[in-house]
Amino acid sequence: MLSPIDYKSFLGRHDLYWPQPPKTWDESAFLGNGMLGAAVYGAEHKSHRQTLRFVMGREDVVARRPSAFAARVPVGEFELQFGSWIYGGTTMKLDLWNAQLNASVVTVKGSARLSAFLHSRKDVLLLELQTGDETASFRFVPYPEVSEALKVDDGRPNIDQYFPETAVQQEERDGVSFTRQRYNGSADGCTAALLCVPAGEGKVRYYATIQQGHDAAAAGRAERLLRDAAAEPAENFRQSHRSWWHDYYRRSFLSLPDTRLEGFYWAQLYKLGSATRPDSPTLDNQGPWMGPTPWPGTWFNMNVQVAYSPVYASNHLEEGESLCRALDRNLPNLIANVPEELRADSAGLGRSMSHDFSAPVGAETGNLLWACHNYYRQYRYSMDEELLRTRLYPLLRRAVGFHLHLLREGEDGRLHLPATISPEYGSFKQLAVEDCGYDLFLLRWGLCTLLNSARRLGLSEAEEPRWRETLEKLAENPADETGYLIGKGVRMDHGHRHYSHLLGVSPLHIVDVENPVLRERVRVSLRHWFGREGDLRGFTFSGAASIAAALGEGDEALSYLLSGLLLCKPNTFYREAGPVIESPLGMAEAVHDLLLQSHSGVVEVFPALPSGWADVSFQSLRAEGAFLVSAQRRAGKVQFIHIRSLAGEPLRVRCRLFGGGPVLLQDGGGRRELLPDPDGCFTVPLAKGEEAALFPAGTAGTAEIAVAPVEAQRGLCNFWGGNKPWRLYGIPFAEEAP
Repeated sequence: MLSPIDYKSFLGRHDLYWPQPPKTWDESAFLGNGMLGAAVYGAEHKSHRQTLRFVMGREDVVARRPSAFAARVPVGEFELQFGSWIYGGTTMKLDLWNAQLNASVVTVKGSARLSAFLHSRKDVLLLELQTGDETASFRFVPYPEVSEALKVDDGRPNIDQYFPETAVQQEERDGVSFTRQRYNGSADGCTAALLCVPAGEGKVRYYATIQQGHDAAAAGRAERLLRDAAAEPAENFRQSHRSWWHDYYRRSFLSLPDTRLEGFYWAQLYKLGSATRPDSPTLDNQGPWMGPTPWPGTWFNMNVQVAYSPVYASNHLEEGESLCRALDRNLPNLIANVPEELRADSAGLGRSMSHDFSAPVGAETGNLLWACHNYYRQYRYSMDEELLRTRLYPLLRRAVGFHLHLLREGEDGRLHLPATISPEYGSFKQLAVEDCGYDLFLLRWGLCTLLNSARRLGLSEAEEPRWRETLEKLAENPADETGYLIGKGVRMDHGHRHYSHLLGVSPLHIVDVENPVLRERVRVSLRHWFGREGDLRGFTFSGAASIAAALGEGDEALSYLLSGLLLCKPNTFYREAGPVIESPLGMAEAVHDLLLQSHSGVVEVFPALPSGWADVSFQSLRAEGAFLVSAQRRAGKVQFIHIRSLAGEPLRVRCRLFGGGPVLLQDGGGRRELLPDPDGCFTVPLAKGEEAALFPAGTAGTAEIAVAPVEAQRGLCNFWGGNKPWRLYGIPFAEEAP
């Protein structure tokens, strides 16, 4: 019933564009394949103005430390050096549809053209270069040998970052150059390899890779990769790369009346596909684009959970598998993270760690439960019962079990938590509070989910009576006239960049905002939280946008979202003391929350549309229950909602913009009027594989439904990439497409 979308044309209006060469990480063009990453930019320093840098990262390259977790480390860069300074007139474009960088380079003495991509399925970077009347060379520079002038990125030196003692060995064999880096005299390290192949007509192709390890086996893997890639016809190699990306993009679609925000969203979808894959390491704070950072690992008090948040509604569950598989793989360490006497039935997760998830639980106790919520979303959006039964459910039992050991009955007959930490509030003081809202919300969610899962799986658990009793007696989240508190007796008296005290509203959705009393409490909490200002960060704004969207407050949600964009870099990256990947991805999830929400057994379409969004459309966004949902609004009126069931789950759908009356239902049985239930929802009977459409009452419906992009704001096309703030204010620029 759904007509195809011209993704190539649509994404072309959001290709990242640089009207001059980028010179910092903040403006870099970025390539990735879930393991390798390349940030491409030049340099401002006069000694390197002839250099275009491909700053590399590999997600599994770490160096072990004696007193902390194994740290991600910078590996170095491939440098494209021209014979003279790169000059004005140089432009670059990141072709999203093909995940390829194209550049026209103008130097003081000549020009060159290049294209580059990191192959979507092979750990190979291909750079194709045509130099014309300019000379150029391409070489790898290991991190210890990178010029000190280049290590200060945009005036930010590498502070509080771990650098291992590195031994570098270089060699060449049959046209392949190898650079091995060995860390601290151990087995840790990496190997870079580069192969140059003349391509005729003045072109040359460079095939490059970074492999984990510094031994002969790593060099052998690298050499085979490069020689196999070079032996394949270049067009076949290019097309096999592109086919993955074309399939990836076609899994969902959305279009907004704000072209700048729309372009930002699609850059995040590209970033997500570049940063993680089902078999890649967990998406950590850096992703594959390593930069100067004090956080060279995986943080689980928000970063990982938010980074994965857009995979579910965007219909990219395959990207979420890397987190689920890591939790499965590292279960022994999750068990070892709790005290020995609790390991029979418990597991936990500290704050920061390497990819092995070895991080003993301290006073911040709820992190594994939040990770389990991501895992549960993977289940609810897929309805993969085997995943629930054999993988998630046993882990969730242990995560809840750990907290059951902490509870103590008070004089009021309620079960209370001892002093624990609410992430990011009073962090430097290590402020611990009794009945911490963060942990209470997570424990309440975990208990409800265990009970629901046991019922779903048909399990008769001996622990069920205890779970039910605990849920009934569990202390309520502390609150006063300012809204939800950090914990017992601890009001939020200063700025709080985290929404840990509001986690029950979003993403857990266990606070019933349809209840007027609770709705007002959430509203007051949100105002009080932001009224303190303080240390507001990118993820603060993405979280606030999602919380406002849960209330149906679209205009307020959009104000948070647009404010958050101001904290992002021109290429949509984000950093604080160092790069962190989660905030822009959390903003993509907030866009989903404006258009589609699914929790508490209801799929809600357009739940929080901003008042100015008269035109908006989306196709194949995924909802809990494994439904693919498509909808379109034009001139302020909902034209249709189309739903396909992938699992045959019961479907209740609500769209308040329909006005509360009957709608026209079109399904396999024909067309008929459908009346709403008393709560305004529509019950739509759909078996697995069936689809149906809802139309406003009084319309005729149509056999074929076409989701069309919203008309673009021309001045805001290709906004991201290089810094172009003048486009926000109507200053004219060349009308031809970049």
